[in-house]
Amino acid sequence: MRLWSLHPRYLDSKGLVALWREALLAQAVLQGKTKGYKHHPQLRRFQESKRPRQLIAAYLRAVHAEATRRGYNFDASKIGRGKLVPRSLKVTRGQMEYEWQHLNKKLRKRDPDWRKQFSDLKVTKPHPLFRMVRGDREDWEIV
Repeated sequence: MRLWSLHPRYLDSKGLVALWREALLAQAVLQGKTKGYKHHPQLRRFQESKRPRQLIAAYLRAVHAEATRRGYNFDASKIGRGKLVPRSLKVTRGQMEYEWQHLNKKLRKRDPDWRKQFSDLKVTKPHPLFRMVRGDREDWEIV
């Protein structure tokens, strides 16, 4: 499971579809609808919040918005309750840098043409749910 801190605009089509599926799985976990993945490190930042279910719904809404912008037809009825409240969670600059490098490795193999449009990018934007703060890679990240 990978719940990207990066804005979904950077994901290629396969990455965006995978994120949608994995975030729906995360939502099911946070709603108590599945036994697996309860202790997955990617869920920690949601679980530590006061409103994990609302935040994962908000996360999904931003993914849905990006998919819609690209012409995909993701089923919004699968998203739980929760309005997107931008910058509700923190993400460290080190985590963002790590994820950007990780995504670039994937895109080099999977979709180099998609990657090219971001080749000159110096600073990446976070997913709308996150605000960037100083710091190293998050301790929950498995390297």
